[in-house]
Order: sequence, then C-alpha cells, then structure tokens
Amino acid sequence: MNASLRVGATLTLLPKFDPGETLEIMQRDGVTHFYGVPTMYGALLHHPGREDFDTSSLRICITGGASMPVEVLHGFEEAFGCELLEGYGLSETSPVASSTHPGRERKPGSIGTPLREVEMKVVDEDDNEVAQGEVGEIVIRGHNVMKGYWQRPEATEEAMRGGWFHSGDMGRVDEDGYFFIVDRKKDLIIRGGYNVYPREVEEVLYEHPKIREAAVLGVPHDQWGEEIGAAVVLHDGDELSPQEVSEYVKERIAAYKYPRLVWFMDDLPKGPTGKILKREIETPSPAGPGASG
Repeated sequence: MNASLRVGATLTLLPKFDPGETLEIMQRDGVTHFYGVPTMYGALLHHPGREDFDTSSLRICITGGASMPVEVLHGFEEAFGCELLEGYGLSETSPVASSTHPGRERKPGSIGTPLREVEMKVVDEDDNEVAQGEVGEIVIRGHNVMKGYWQRPEATEEAMRGGWFHSGDMGRVDEDGYFFIVDRKKDLIIRGGYNVYPREVEEVLYEHPKIREAAVLGVPHDQWGEEIGAAVVLHDGDELSPQEVSEYVKERIAAYKYPRLVWFMDDLPKGPTGKILKREIETPSPAGPGASG
C-alpha cells in the first residue's frame, strides 16, 4: 500500500474478499498488480464466471501469508496470463524477508532469495548451519528485523538467539541460494517416529482435479502417536470417497506419509485475510490402532 502511494498509483482496497467482486473491480479499474494470499488465487482461478471478465491488464500478482500450492500457481498464471511472485516473511521481519523477482528465474515452490541487505540461512537445533539441501529452521538477520517483543524480554531472547531471528519455519536452500519452505516447525507430524511435513502432502492433494482445497494435520493416535489427517474441500458437483483420496496420495508419496484419515468439508475455516486456520478445523475423534489403513 505504501509503495502504491509513494509512486502515485491508483489503489483499490476491498474491505472483504469476494472473488466475483474482485474480478469485476479488476476489469473496472484496469488493475495491473494484485496482492493476496493463496486461497484468494484459488478462489479467483476456480470462479465459475471468471472468463466473463476482462483481466488482461494484470501484469504481476504477489502472494504471501501462507504456502502457495504449485498447481494453483501454474494454473493461475496460465489462466490470467500474468506473472505470480511468491514472497516470504513475518510480522517480525517488517514483513518481507525474501521473494521471487520479476524477470528472474523462478523455481516451483520456492520463496526466492533474500531481499537486498537481508541475510537468511538454515540451521539445526543447535543453531549450526546445515548443509545445502538439508532441512532446518530458517533464521533471518537484517535491517528489516524487529528489535524485540514489547515488554517480553524472555521471548525476545529466545527468538533472537545469536543475533538472528528464528522464524519457526522449516526450510532448505539450494545451490543457487533459493529458499524453499517445508513447513511450520510446530505443524510437523510425527507418525510412529517418522517426520511428516503437511505441506508436502497438501501439494499432492492439490494436484487432484476434483480437490479445491486441502489441509493436512496430525490427529492423536493410540498406536502411532499421531495419524495423518486430511480435511478436503471438493469442487462443486464432484464426488470422491475418503479411500480414493488416500489411494491417490499413496501412489505419489512415501508410504508413511499418505493420509489414512480423510474427511470432507464444505469450506475450510479462514481468517480475515483468507489464510486457512488449521487450529479451527474440527478433527475426527482420536484414532485407535484399528483406524489406520
């Protein structure tokens, strides 16, 4: 918003996101840049009246706030003929730390490279930098990082260990310095001693042509500690059974990662910005030994 004001651009603000109204305003105002979270792009892509609106003015769209499913990213770019850039950051980093950049190589699933004068690296539990390609916690240092939490010195000390802000996000970095988010550290599912990152499973679910939205989370289990559960929203008029969903994922991912527990919802709970709120998803009763497939 501030960047738009600085350059004297026309800025249209929506008090509440509605895909139909958004498409109408894009056409009315000749919108060239759009900013939203992944669920908004999915809603625009799958809106039944999308082709009735002229959105050819769109050049660049930017997403953040949550992980963007690769299938949604590719589908949106193809449908709208624009470039979709993914950024990453937190409130503590004011709020952007890295991004993919216009006209530069973009890698599917990557949050790009750190912004100018911002440093990022991936560390283990002892804050030692991990080898390239290995998964660890993303830490950030730069002019964009907060000084601390207001009147919470202990929380500040924990988050800012060694002068680096600890994001709580698990990720990896490749040979070109591109970062990839694996998942939130606190969202990690441990099933029978194996680590399962929900985002990896969600990426596979989003590839299914009948699935509109999906959220993967751990469900308490007597034998395995946690079972992998998937809350799924289908496209209007489509039908699937829980077993079909499980089998679809099982064929495309390691055997211990596919969801044994699948349930369908009309919609996933979302916050004011459209982010999916996993904490508000009602899960089935804790599973016993016989509930696992």
